[in-house]
Amino acid sequence: MSEVATTKVCQVRSQFITPPAEFEGCFTTFYRLELDIEDGRTVWDHLQPEWANIRFFAGSCPITQIPGGPAVSGTNFTATGPSSLPNRFELGTSRMWGIGFLPLGWARFFDVEAASVANLVVDGCKHPSFAQFAPLREVLCDAGRSSEEQLEAILALMRTLSRPNRDEDKIRRVHRALIDPEVTSVAEFADRSGKTVRSLERVCTRYFGFPPKLLLRRQRFMRSLTSFMLHRGSKWTEAMDEHYHDQAQFTREFQQFMVMKPTEYAALDHPILSSFMEQRARIWGSAAQTLDAPD
Repeated sequence: MSEVATTKVCQVRSQFITPPAEFEGCFTTFYRLELDIEDGRTVWDHLQPEWANIRFFAGSCPITQIPGGPAVSGTNFTATGPSSLPNRFELGTSRMWGIGFLPLGWARFFDVEAASVANLVVDGCKHPSFAQFAPLREVLCDAGRSSEEQLEAILALMRTLSRPNRDEDKIRRVHRALIDPEVTSVAEFADRSGKTVRSLERVCTRYFGFPPKLLLRRQRFMRSLTSFMLHRGSKWTEAMDEHYHDQAQFTREFQQFMVMKPTEYAALDHPILSSFMEQRARIWGSAAQTLDAPD
């Protein structure tokens, strides 16, 4: 299903595709975004913290950067590891395919610890952890190919690369506990996952990209941010997750996760993300990748 949203400067068309049952729990979604910007201009926005992603562009290629790392430009295949920081990007008229990897997907498609590429955006063709997906460029970056042909190329390569992982049941249990808003401490997180704290730390580092405490903080923050984004005109005090002690704590965490103050973020235009998140929530049932269930 697809949906169109238009702002003063651009039109955003999003399509979200459910992966086949054989990949249940591996991907956030396969998504296709068509961005049309008037007068050959570019727009910029901030991706919020999310799971690992690969993105392919036909048309304008992005300039993208996560704080503390180098800017990536001039490639039609960008890749990011799991993030706890914003990804600032600038983009013109383009057609994009995106594939988000849930922790189970990381287990099936990657040989390295997710933590080793956390908060990293790269040219997917050049980084050894993501180069295996580079063959998709031939089809996904060709605007002349049909979306059906492009989807089939994605599925074909994923079937070739997918391999089972002995930790899959553990990963699902940990992921279910993580997205439960009532789980607020590492001790609760471990107990709900059926693991010791030490074992939980190993699973999270290997497949989720961050320690358990940071993952819980990221969930709390993302519940707040998505609430704010989906209710335009709301106040931060209305969007804050109930588990924050006070607004001062929320402000500190906002600065840690987005590298700016809440008031600075609210003052910015979000020409792509606002529309994309609203469409994702309506069509997919979840506004952000980090809030997606593992199955």
